[in-house]
Amino acid sequence: MEGEGAASGASGVTPEVLALSKVVSRLRAEVVDLESGASRLAVLERAKGVVMARAGVSAEAAYQLLLERAEESRRSLLEECWITLGRLGTGNAAAAVRSAESDALLPREPAQSAFSARRYVVGDDRSAAQRALLARLAQSLAEARTGDDVARLLRSALNDAEYVDAVMIYAAAAGSLRLIGSAGVDSELAEQWSHVPPLSGIAAHEVIGAQEAVWLEDLAEDIAGHRLIGDPPDRWPSRAWLPVPASAPMTTVIGFLRSVAGPFDARTRTLLRRAVRLCGGPLSGDGAPREVKGSDEGVTTVQAVFDALSGPAVLLTPLRSDSGEVEDYRIDAASPEAVDVVGRRGTELVGRRILETYPTVAGTAVWEGYLSTLVTGTAFVSEPFAYEEVNAGVPRQSVYSVRSSRFEGRLVVSWIRHDTSEREARLLSKVQRLGNLGWASWNLITDVITWSDQVYIIFGRDPALGPMRLEELPEHLAAEDLPALGAGVQRLLGDGAPIDQTFRITTAYGLRHLRIVAEAERDADGAPVEVHGVFQDLSVLKDAELALRDSERHNLLQRGMLKAERALGARLQEALLPISAQSLDLAGLCVDVAYLPADRGLNVGGDWYSAIELPDECALFVVGDVAGHGMPAVGTMAQLRFTAKGMAVTGSPPPDVLSRLNALLLHPASNEQGTTATMIMGRYRPSDQCLTWARAGHLPPLLIRGGSAEFLVQPDGCLLGATHDARYGQSTVLLQPGDHLLLYTDGLVEEPAEDIETGLHRLADKAARLVEQGGHQSLARRLADLGQDRRDDICVLDLHLPDDRS
Repeated sequence: MEGEGAASGASGVTPEVLALSKVVSRLRAEVVDLESGASRLAVLERAKGVVMARAGVSAEAAYQLLLERAEESRRSLLEECWITLGRLGTGNAAAAVRSAESDALLPREPAQSAFSARRYVVGDDRSAAQRALLARLAQSLAEARTGDDVARLLRSALNDAEYVDAVMIYAAAAGSLRLIGSAGVDSELAEQWSHVPPLSGIAAHEVIGAQEAVWLEDLAEDIAGHRLIGDPPDRWPSRAWLPVPASAPMTTVIGFLRSVAGPFDARTRTLLRRAVRLCGGPLSGDGAPREVKGSDEGVTTVQAVFDALSGPAVLLTPLRSDSGEVEDYRIDAASPEAVDVVGRRGTELVGRRILETYPTVAGTAVWEGYLSTLVTGTAFVSEPFAYEEVNAGVPRQSVYSVRSSRFEGRLVVSWIRHDTSEREARLLSKVQRLGNLGWASWNLITDVITWSDQVYIIFGRDPALGPMRLEELPEHLAAEDLPALGAGVQRLLGDGAPIDQTFRITTAYGLRHLRIVAEAERDADGAPVEVHGVFQDLSVLKDAELALRDSERHNLLQRGMLKAERALGARLQEALLPISAQSLDLAGLCVDVAYLPADRGLNVGGDWYSAIELPDECALFVVGDVAGHGMPAVGTMAQLRFTAKGMAVTGSPPPDVLSRLNALLLHPASNEQGTTATMIMGRYRPSDQCLTWARAGHLPPLLIRGGSAEFLVQPDGCLLGATHDARYGQSTVLLQPGDHLLLYTDGLVEEPAEDIETGLHRLADKAARLVEQGGHQSLARRLADLGQDRRDDICVLDLHLPDDRS
């Protein structure tokens, strides 16, 4: 070493250059180690992909299968991977990887399904292969001076791993796009696309407008909807355009043009987003960051304190650009329990940058809290957030709060872990059971699905089988719900949009109606990395809803039937009865009739009347009331009406007619419903002005004479259809000129919760007063109109014997 130093000194090389060369040598050695490890891991990952595609198993199962094969064959794991790829020990790694990729692409059709986990699982993007690739890219970008340098480095890093054949970088200026860097594009094409005006169909313009990435994955659709770079366009069958993260709005866009067709899977999208994020500094035009000078003794003291500290903590030195803006932080001290996303701990973190060790913190509330603490000196404590840590090589998610304090121009940052208490867990379990709901999560990085106990109950699944894979779900879905839920899964897992949908599944216990409410957590680059959701069993509610619908449908049907029945009954009633209001001259009497149906109800009533002249020049007057409503009442009314008229015409006296009608209603063949009825009938002989009448449970006639009203004394006679032993008597009344004799049904006098006698007295008073008052309108009509709220039909016959004045 001394000789080397002397030689260097003799050649004029300064000590600073020597120190720099040692640093470069050390970094080069690290890069070589990383490349070696990345190559081995790339072979393993590709071999796992082949096994997953051929055997249809998960990533963990594929890895175990490779281990078992290697053990059985007494080979190393790497040898087994090479054999799986068909390139044992010979050829370069890139060729082997391409071969494995082509092989893995063969069964790719299922991956296009919305229910294919391979379509969404990011995989362990913190694996050594991607870490090495991004680490090499980050180190190389430190030397980049132009946009072409950045494009060339991106193409070089991503060509073998992701088939990126060309890279183009645009910056927005006054609504147009200016090409500031390219690689893999010939000079003529670069010149042709060096300036892009604000035209429609330009993917880079779409990125600037939407501030989101654009993925062109179907060449036929892309040609129809976009202006594609390249001649012919199929030179690059798939393309991705991503905005470079910066303070909004983002104005720099990087395009990746691939030599292979097909969609960008979740792992590739995440890798491209992280690569673009690394380019934010070189493309900002602000120059390299400069460090804040501090006291080395202070850092040493802080590290000594950290060494004895329990819990994670780091000392951060802000790295500023020439304009003074904080672009990143360097870790100058770290406690033993501090760990980054790739598992480095304690002093292994010293010298590294925050965006390298904790890349997802950029742009978050924590990042803004750091800046606020630097400016104001006020300590910042974040809200609790979920963070994935590495414990014994296994990623686990916990909830943390971050606290930052200012210390001599630097930041002291510590973490506080929040553990869910046992009581909260019990309460959560009760809530799930009472609400018949359960929670589920899916880590798209580790491809680990977690179900709560209640979800197994909801799906009727044995917990020993573990959570259901996404590919299994269509087997249990109702066929009609498959398209809608598939679209929801694509929105949730592909686009990161929340969903709230209902669907049906078949279980061992029958069909169940479920609801899913889920949302995706995104990383700093916007890619979904974890999904959290709630399943709720709505079967009981849905059954009640269906029962209610059936009941409503039945009620509507019944209502329709009742309306139809009422319409038919009304037509029959109109056909059977004379008009509702009329005046007749029968056997020297003026007969006024008023018939008013009830205001309420769908069914027609059984009130009826008859007023006809008999062959012996006498007149027959009948008023009846059949119990009940609807078609049965109308049918019984028709039987009574025509039978009574027929017997009266043959000369049968009223008591005999009522006896026969009573027998008719008691006969099962003619009265299956067991209906009863009341009736009053009278036979008027004009020669001596005598009315002979009989009744069957009906209200008494009202005689109005000389300004007073009295009810006639009633003969014996119970209602029709009540008993076989009924006996019917008869009475007579001699009418005098000027008399009014009223025959009526109970609707004229009955009121709810009122004694019938009260109604009869009221009728007598009103009838006497109306006769005394006179008037052009008939007495029957005026009495019928007095009923304001008719709950039953009203039928009134006014038999008036005119005097000389009339």
